[in-house]
Amino acid sequence: QVQLVESGGGLVQPGGSLRLSCAASGTFFSIYTMAWYRQAPGKQRELVASITGGSVTNYAASVKGRFTLSRDNAKQAVYLQMNSLKPEDTAVYYCNTVRGGKEYWGRGTQVTVAS
Repeated sequence: QVQLVESGGGLVQPGGSLRLSCAASGTFFSIYTMAWYRQAPGKQRELVASITGGSVTNYAASVKGRFTLSRDNAKQAVYLQMNSLKPEDTAVYYCNTVRGGKEYWGRGTQVTVAS
């Protein structure tokens, strides 16, 4: 069983920054790909970024160059640094991982970008 707990969301002005954290329980954290998804009101959930066990990252085109995903295997955590935030980044952000063919999700953290 895996539990994912997100933190770090909030209200920020356009152009600002936030750092989201996801703490994971369970074993063998270091070998699993971790990902962040987001879902804006009225829209489908979309992949924001992912990081493999070897720390290879992948980003959605809409966030590339602004967001940075990293992991700390000793702390069993991943971090999404979000810079130059735009109103269109407003969404609930979810941490995700897949283990043994089963998907695990956190409860999400709200990010609101508004002046």
